[in-house]
Amino acid sequence: MLRAKMQYFFCLLLLMAVYSKSRSSPCEKGCDCHEELKLTTCTNALFTQLPNHIPPSTEHLDLSMNLLTFIPKSSFQMERKLRVLLIKDNNISAVADGAFTQLEFLQKLDLSCNRISSLSESFSLGLNALRELQLSHNHLHTLHSKSFMHLDGLQRLNLTGNAIHNIQVRSFGSMSTLRQLHLEGNHLVSLNNGVFSMLKSLEVLNLQGNQINKTQEGVFTPMTSLALLNLAHNQMSTIYFKTFLSIHTYSTHILLEGNPWDCNCDLQKVFHKLRSVQRLFLDDYYNLSCNAPPELANYRLMDVDTELCIAEVVIVLIITITVMITVERRRRGESIGRSRATCLTQITRD
Repeated sequence: MLRAKMQYFFCLLLLMAVYSKSRSSPCEKGCDCHEELKLTTCTNALFTQLPNHIPPSTEHLDLSMNLLTFIPKSSFQMERKLRVLLIKDNNISAVADGAFTQLEFLQKLDLSCNRISSLSESFSLGLNALRELQLSHNHLHTLHSKSFMHLDGLQRLNLTGNAIHNIQVRSFGSMSTLRQLHLEGNHLVSLNNGVFSMLKSLEVLNLQGNQINKTQEGVFTPMTSLALLNLAHNQMSTIYFKTFLSIHTYSTHILLEGNPWDCNCDLQKVFHKLRSVQRLFLDDYYNLSCNAPPELANYRLMDVDTELCIAEVVIVLIITITVMITVERRRRGESIGRSRATCLTQITRD
């Protein structure tokens, strides 16, 4: 009797286990699903398409290091609870319009180290809750004005290591809460007014390693929270005082090392003024080197800055003295000429 009860109890447990397994969410082969942690990891699974069987309760999905090439429209309609989506280190070259429309709770999206060359106007549709977007080391070359228009709550945007040479005005127009913008290692040549017009909360702007040789005077005007501006290793030979004076932040650190400075009196005056502004800190001033004129190449700016305007003053003085001597000689010549003419006139009369 006891043995029969034990067998019955064992069968009951077995049936419950089978029933529970049948009710549990499936897990795609090649993935590790931890439903109690709401975590699904599918890295290095050689996927060429997005997996179909992801537990709907998943909040953290890692699809990194696969062979994905395309993100279709409405790809994650069964994973609406996602908060973190990692799809880095794939071969993705395109993202369809509305690919992330169902991900209303997503806070982090990582698409870095892919081959994405452009972003459509509907790329950000549905990503209103996104806080961090990683798009570094792709093939982007232009940022369109509407690609990021739905990223109202974004705080960190990483576009490092692309081929971006053109940023349309208002590309960052909706990002009033953005705090970090990384654009280092791109192909930017100039910074025009209006590009950063809505980034009033921006604290870090990294533009290191571009080809920037021109900045308009009002390009940083809207920024009232900027703590770090990195313009190191660009192609800047000169700068304008008003460009940086327009940054109205309590304390801003500016990096300018590795630019080919044309060391002349005008540049010395600009740096002298900038260093006198208490809210601006030129952290690497002592590392700035001259590229021109040739006789000052590779000299540190700090070692020659006091002499730049002295040399100019000397030249001005020499020119001034030369002009004065010439004028005086002419005046004397004219005076002597008049005297001789007077004498001749008098002799003629006599």
